[in-house]
Amino acid sequence: MSSAVWSERADLAEAALVSRHLRPLWALPATELGVVGWPATLRERLFFSWNYWWQAHLVDCAIDAANRAPTPLRRKRVATIVRSHRLRNLTGWTNRYYDDMAWLALAVERAQRTLGIGHTHTALSALERQLHDGWDAKVGAIPWRVGADYFNTPANGPAAIALLRLGHLDRAAEIADWLDATLRDEETGLILDGIHLPSGEIERPVFTYCQGVVLGLETELLLRTGQANHLARVRRLLSAVEEHMTTRGVVHAGDGGDGGLFNGILVRYLALLAVSLPGTDEKHQAIRFDAADIVRLSANAAWANRLEVEGEPLFGHDWSTAAQLPDASAGGAHFTEGGSVTSSRVPERDLSVQLSGWMLMEAAYQVAAAGL
Repeated sequence: MSSAVWSERADLAEAALVSRHLRPLWALPATELGVVGWPATLRERLFFSWNYWWQAHLVDCAIDAANRAPTPLRRKRVATIVRSHRLRNLTGWTNRYYDDMAWLALAVERAQRTLGIGHTHTALSALERQLHDGWDAKVGAIPWRVGADYFNTPANGPAAIALLRLGHLDRAAEIADWLDATLRDEETGLILDGIHLPSGEIERPVFTYCQGVVLGLETELLLRTGQANHLARVRRLLSAVEEHMTTRGVVHAGDGGDGGLFNGILVRYLALLAVSLPGTDEKHQAIRFDAADIVRLSANAAWANRLEVEGEPLFGHDWSTAAQLPDASAGGAHFTEGGSVTSSRVPERDLSVQLSGWMLMEAAYQVAAAGL
C-alpha cells in the first residue's frame, strides 16, 4: 500500500475525529478540545469530563497530521488545543499524576520541535521540572502520582522519553535500566505494570502501551548512545510483543476508556522503531521490517473493519472485528475511585478509541513513507 493511500486514510481519520469530537471550550473563542464521547452527554459537551491525558494524545495526533501534510489550519489547531488544555486544567499545566504530565510533555515538546509553536515554552518548563524532580533516587524511578508508593511503567516510560528529548540522557538511561531490571517478566519478556514499595509487590498485568513506551525509550537511547544493550532490549521486547500481543501480525483487541489509547500508543512507538532504528545490516533491517509489519497489518485490519458514518470512518476497539455503532449517549465512560476511566458500553463511543484509530493511520503512513 502506497504512502499516498495511507495519507488519504489518515486525512479521513482526522476529519472524522474533528467533526465528531472537537468543540470550543465553554463557547470561548479560539479554543478547542476533544469531547470524550460520541454521541455526547451534556456533561461531556460542557467539558465537565475531559481527561487530561486523552487530550495530550489529541495534540500528538494533530502534530502527526501537521507534519505529514502541513497546512496553516493544522498548525493552528495544535496551538489551539494546547492553549485550551491549559485553560481547562484551571490550575496550570501540571497535575498530581506523573503519567499525565509525561504525555503532555511529549506532545508540547514535539509541537515546539517539529512545528515551532513557541508558546509551549512555559508549559514545557513546568512539566520538565515536575518530571525531573519527581524522580526518587532511592528507587531509581518516578512514582505514578505525587506522594504515591507505586512505581509503574505508564509513568516511567513516557517520562523517560520526555526527559531524554529534553536533554536528561543519564536520567532516562537510569529509568530504562530500572524498568528492565524490575518490571520485565522473565517468562514472557513483556514489561509488567508496576511495583509497590517498600513491600515489593508487583502488579503483573501486561498492557500494550507499556511495551510501546519501553520500545520507544530503548530506541531513542540506542540512537543517542549506540550502546548494544539497548538494541538487545529492543529485539527481545519486539519478539515478545509479536508472540504474545499479536495474532497474524495484528495487535490484540483493546478496550474503551483509558484502554482505548493503549494499542495506539504501541503502534506509535513501533512506527518510531521502524523508521528511526539506526544501522543498515541484516539484523537491524529485520527489526525494522518486523515492527513495520505489525503497524501495517494492524492498520489494514482496522481499516477493513471500520464503519462508515456519513462518509467518515469509525474505528473499532478491536481492530480484527467489525466496529460497532454507538447508538446513544447512554452507557458512557466514567472515572473510577482510583482515577482511571472505564469503557463506554460501546467502546467505539470513546474519544480514546478513535484517537488510537487515527494514530494507527498516521503510523501506517510513516512506515509506508519510509519504504517499509
